[in-house]
Amino acid sequence: MTSRLSSAPSRRAVVKAAAATAVAVPAVAIPVLAGPSAFAGTRTSAFLHGVASGDPLPDGVLLWTRVTPTPDAVPGSGKGPDVAVTWEIALDKGFSQVVNSGTTTASASSDHTVKVDVRGLSPATAHYFRFSADGVRSPAARTRTAPAVDAATPGVRFGVVSCANWESGHFSAYRHLAARADLDAVLHLGDYLYEYASGGYPAPEYVVREHEPKHEIVTLADYRTRHGKYRTDPDLRALHAAHPVIAIWDDHEFANDAWSGGAENHTPGAEGDWAARVAAAKQAYFEWMPVRASTEGTVYRRLRFGRLADLHLLDLRSFRSEQAKVGSGAVDDPERTITGRAQLDWLKSGLASSDATWKLVGTSVMISPVAFGSVPAHLLAPLAELLGLPKGGLAVNTDQWDGYTDDRKELIGHLKDRAIRNTVFLTGDIHMAWANDVPVKAATYPLSQSAATEFVVTSVSSDNLDDILHVAPQTVSLVAATAIKAANRHVKWLDMDSHGYGVLDVTGERSQMDYFVVSDKTKQDATSRWARSYRTLSGTQRVERVYQPVL
Repeated sequence: MTSRLSSAPSRRAVVKAAAATAVAVPAVAIPVLAGPSAFAGTRTSAFLHGVASGDPLPDGVLLWTRVTPTPDAVPGSGKGPDVAVTWEIALDKGFSQVVNSGTTTASASSDHTVKVDVRGLSPATAHYFRFSADGVRSPAARTRTAPAVDAATPGVRFGVVSCANWESGHFSAYRHLAARADLDAVLHLGDYLYEYASGGYPAPEYVVREHEPKHEIVTLADYRTRHGKYRTDPDLRALHAAHPVIAIWDDHEFANDAWSGGAENHTPGAEGDWAARVAAAKQAYFEWMPVRASTEGTVYRRLRFGRLADLHLLDLRSFRSEQAKVGSGAVDDPERTITGRAQLDWLKSGLASSDATWKLVGTSVMISPVAFGSVPAHLLAPLAELLGLPKGGLAVNTDQWDGYTDDRKELIGHLKDRAIRNTVFLTGDIHMAWANDVPVKAATYPLSQSAATEFVVTSVSSDNLDDILHVAPQTVSLVAATAIKAANRHVKWLDMDSHGYGVLDVTGERSQMDYFVVSDKTKQDATSRWARSYRTLSGTQRVERVYQPVL
């Protein structure tokens, strides 16, 4: 989304938005925020921001918490003494079977966050963990290790989410995922938080709850404070306490439409040096997220779930070229990249060498091409004006893979030439749900083949088309979706109106995405219901509708 939205949304703002019942409370203890009374004195620690785990391995998992050692040691303050933190992980909720434990230190240099990379655990096993400091114990939480590398795993199941803007609504999607006991992990595909000033997106009159800090975040202290504010959300903390989270970033963890040398929402000079801002954002991200930091400061990495699935996770912000202008031939320039040479080679090599049944690729932006063809002016002229699209021609969202066609052509060609089967792209970013085939040649599809499939999940709370236009659902989207599907025959389904999450169920025979929507993102107690399901059968490279969810 674009920052500083005016009364007439910018093309970028709208393109990114346009291009069941309540469930039981989780069995895991959920951290509850405490006020000043949580401190018996000025030196009694408290766990005000919950606990979390992430990046599960067959023999290990990353554990996280933040300690508040004194009342003034709030996120981003740089205040507070060092404090010794003890952690333990067990096979049971009562911690009678502790399998590993240790002590580390929380200090102001890391914003009093703690990350412990625990190893020596049993594969495919639920574990329970907790922390303690100054005699105060955190709530216990649950995590799960991955299956053994060579295990004949019958199935894995992931929650899938993206795009959670604090000011746009509540995070009830997280609560509904936290209540499920059947997930191996939750995959967060980016825009975990947003950088805007309060009232920048959405406009002030539509703000559900205010950011902290209220100004646009630029400095290390700013990013730390915003992360800390997000961790006060009970549904977000419930999610982290119930499941390991596997996260990648997109642009808003930095600034809107970020690329390697800048961002749409960054003003050099007035907002400092871009490299300094990125460094601050990355430091805060790695402090606050249960993600293993690489030596290169990137999040692209690979996790394995037995012989069933390899999960390739991408970083599509750190190495990309600047976005091309819409309609510019620069989108085809082979010198421009969305991945960077090293990451694309890493991905191609990993896909080619994988012996897993399924090759899952976590990509923060959509890889499937999206063209807008000619449509009757009386139907789409208003939509075209809002989207900034030419009324009679082709346009692309150049922040997606559509803006970097040479990288996409190379990757899709690699899948085709090497006969790499069962590649499924998992995507967020555009605040809509899609089910797509990924064609080798979109212009001749479906006569030409599909190289992969793609499931795109909608936003947790960030505004979609009807939110931005402030119209009732389907007022514009039915016409828009019809036009998009007519011009893109590889697009099997899209939902422009809903907010929610996905649940991906993977077996040897198929990968199925169940799409769930929440009743009202502005309500903290929003209910959840199943909307649709799509699957790709092993060996087909095409998606098909399924008329019931896995569960």
